[in-house]
Amino acid sequence: MRLHQRLPQRGLAMALAAGLTLISPGARAAENVVIVTGAFERSIPVADLDFLARTGEARGLLATALQLGKQNPKDVAKILNQSVSLPIVLVSRLMDTRIGEAVLKRVSTIIYPLKAGDVGVSALRSAVISGLAKGNGSITAVGFLQAYPTAELEVNLPALMAVMSKTRSIADLVRFFSESPLDGLRPASDKGPS
Repeated sequence: MRLHQRLPQRGLAMALAAGLTLISPGARAAENVVIVTGAFERSIPVADLDFLARTGEARGLLATALQLGKQNPKDVAKILNQSVSLPIVLVSRLMDTRIGEAVLKRVSTIIYPLKAGDVGVSALRSAVISGLAKGNGSITAVGFLQAYPTAELEVNLPALMAVMSKTRSIADLVRFFSESPLDGLRPASDKGPS
């Protein structure tokens, strides 16, 4: 590979390395997940989610919520511990494409910093890259929360439920987020009958 072809890759690698060195153990991370539906909001400490993931036992409001929802804490712990392995550079590049931006914008209507929804895309991008870096190329739900750059992460429950009602499985959920944003990017002639 010629030097001029390697420079953009080195630049990206150096930018990632510089960004990762700024992420220290003292860096800000989500402390609470705030579930919002209309005027109602409840906070669940990320520490309680981490405790559940590590022990399979729920505590505090999380224990009450799981009990009311008739959810087995051990099953929820398994979900929290599911790891996804992704190459950091590829993910970073993908998130900077039009399709990646569209997916991030869509997700940021569901989860975003409390009282600062306008920076949701940046927060998501940061949490994914930081979480992957801290997890050596793998990320879990708790790892994502621990890498989220604001103290409180808001979850818009009605928006989440609307997405979940349209999907029956994780595969459907991935398809929903990966294909739907294409609708806004395709020319009108490619969309087919409405």
